[in-house]
Order: sequence, then C-alpha cells, then structure tokens
Amino acid sequence: MKADQLLKNYAAGVRDFTGVNLSEANLREANLSGIILDKAILDGANLSHANLAQASLIEADLNGADLSNADLSGSNLSKAILDGAILDGAAMEGANLSQADLTVAKLIETNLSEADLQEANLMAANLDGADLSGADLTVADLSQANLAQADLNQTNLSGANFDGANIEGTILDENV
Repeated sequence: MKADQLLKNYAAGVRDFTGVNLSEANLREANLSGIILDKAILDGANLSHANLAQASLIEADLNGADLSNADLSGSNLSKAILDGAILDGAAMEGANLSQADLTVAKLIETNLSEADLQEANLMAANLDGADLSGADLTVADLSQANLAQADLNQTNLSGANFDGANIEGTILDENV
C-alpha cells in the first residue's frame, strides 16, 4: 500500500490497517491517531512529527523508522521491532512497549513517563535526557545503553540489566 492510499482511506474513516506493508513510506506529519497497524511493516518509514496517539502497533516492524518528535502517547507497541529507530523527542508517555526490541534505538529527550517497558530490549539504546519517570522497566535489558541525564524517578527497575550502561547524571530516587 502507498502512503497516499493509506491517508485517503484513513480520512474516509478506515482505522484498521493490520499487516499492511508501508516500507519506506513518507508519513511525516500525518494525523493517524487511533490507527491500527498491528503486524504492519514500516521499516525505514518516515513518521517524524506524526500523530500516532492511542495507535496500535503491536508486533509492527519499525526497523530504522524515523519517529522523531512523533506523538505516540498511549500507543500500544508491545513486541514491536524498533531496532535502530529514531525516536528523539517523541511523546510516548503511557505507551506500552513491553517486550519491544529497541536495540540501538535513539530516544534522546524522549518522554517515556509512565510507559510500560517490561522485558523490553534497550541494548545500546541512546536514552540521553529521556524522561522515564514512573516507567516500568521490570526485567528490561539496558546493557550498554546511554542513560546520561535520564530521569528515572519512581521507575520500577526490578531485574533490569544495566551492564555497561552509562548512568552519568541519571536522576534517581534517593531511596534507590
């Protein structure tokens, strides 16, 4: 499916695009709030500045996608593949990223407050200045990740792996 066809169908009220192939699609600044893109292929897609609030992207392939400054608040990205994705400045508060693959993803100054990152793979991810306050990182893999200046206040870190992670300047609760 082409990006313009998806936008036309979305404007006509269609919301379910499960399994669609939108590799390399340009959806920059698109308003796709509430869209269902479960198991969709969006590798290399440009979704920067897009509105994907409350979207469902369960098991979606967003390998290398550009989601910088996108609104993904309240979205479900559980088991999504975001390997190498660019999420700098994205609004992802309350998003479900449980079991998502965010290996080497860029999440600089991303708002992940209250996000569910249980069992997420954030190996070598760049979370410099990210807001993870109130997030759930239970059993998440943050090995080799850059967490410099990240806010981890009120964050559940039970069983999380921080081997080799950069935590310089990280903001933590006093009781941690």
